[in-house]
Amino acid sequence: MRVLTLCNDYRSRCNGELRVVTATRELLESRGVENILIVRSSKGLDASLRGKVRAFVSGPYSRAAYREISRSLAELRPDVVHAHNLYPLLSPSVLAACRHAGVPVVMTVHNFALTCPTWHHFHRGRVCERCLGGREYSCLLHNCRGNLLESAAYALRTVVARKLRLFHENVTMLVALTRFAGRRLAAAGFAPERISVLPNPAPAVGGPSGDPAKGEYVAFAGRMSEEKGVGTLLAAIARSPEIELRLAGEGPLRDRLGVAAPANARFAGFLANGDLSEFYRRARFLVVPSLWFEMCPMVILEAMAHGVPVIASRIGGLPELVHDGVTGMLFSPGDEADLARAITALWRDPELCRRLGRAAGEAAAREHGRDAYLDQLMAIYERAMNQPAPEARKLTGRRGAWQ
Repeated sequence: MRVLTLCNDYRSRCNGELRVVTATRELLESRGVENILIVRSSKGLDASLRGKVRAFVSGPYSRAAYREISRSLAELRPDVVHAHNLYPLLSPSVLAACRHAGVPVVMTVHNFALTCPTWHHFHRGRVCERCLGGREYSCLLHNCRGNLLESAAYALRTVVARKLRLFHENVTMLVALTRFAGRRLAAAGFAPERISVLPNPAPAVGGPSGDPAKGEYVAFAGRMSEEKGVGTLLAAIARSPEIELRLAGEGPLRDRLGVAAPANARFAGFLANGDLSEFYRRARFLVVPSLWFEMCPMVILEAMAHGVPVIASRIGGLPELVHDGVTGMLFSPGDEADLARAITALWRDPELCRRLGRAAGEAAAREHGRDAYLDQLMAIYERAMNQPAPEARKLTGRRGAWQ
């Protein structure tokens, strides 16, 4: 089997999606599946007016990307295309290229870009669903990106994709990371029989796991942005000055959070590979205080794979990953008092911490193991290849109009 993977990398270094793409490629090649990767990077696009204009023009439908992927399909002749994030440089035009070439498409949906222009259904500190039902103009009216050009670009590309049904008609199988996400896709009009639920794979952990009962600190790992709820975590940990919090990651709120952080909070910066593994091994537990409809954060699977329990918000797909009282604890999103109670209770009970950590490690291997993930993904590829091929029609009758 030959798989062509398409992905547009984000600007942020705290990017779990690219780690999933890389891990999937390694797993496929371990089974003798040829995997060809085409990646475009958004890094640096917003550094100049030219970059912003390029993203604006290419986002809704890139003719250049259509032509490039059409040539790649003709040359490489893959059995299936596996798409991930496509905005802004690849765009949904590459899906149309696959359809016109008669190649089935499996698309992993890592965020809410199919239903929300800004991808996360979150605005000004709370969950936002104003754009549902064809009201993408709300993104511009409320300037959801904090920049009118960007807000207009995000709204436009979502309108174009919905009006032309670029995802509905050109994707053979959608992969939702949780049942929650799958239900959201079905509610948006995607055929339920073409939606499969497959969470991200847990990473392979080199070396022994730590003992969370002896953990030195409470851990946070991820992007420092509003929807991640770091402010809630800092407020909660301030209530227990005897407990140390260490935060790994970076993001737009890093400096502001650092100024407001209590004395028992330490920022470790961006950590990668071995440093991140050591960060988990020395933690008592991980906190994921998200305020938005989280999908399947890699940090949860990474912590669990290291035998570390997780305290997470009861929102989105998180309750499907963290089983309350079994592999960790859940709390009400945005409720600093509820989070503080959970932190204190788990910190003061080392044996409970050890028991939850052991169960977390077992769940990571059982429910998110790499072999099981690959088996299910291969089955999804087979389903896609066995679907009746849609008519390879163009979006307009004018010859070459979208090429």
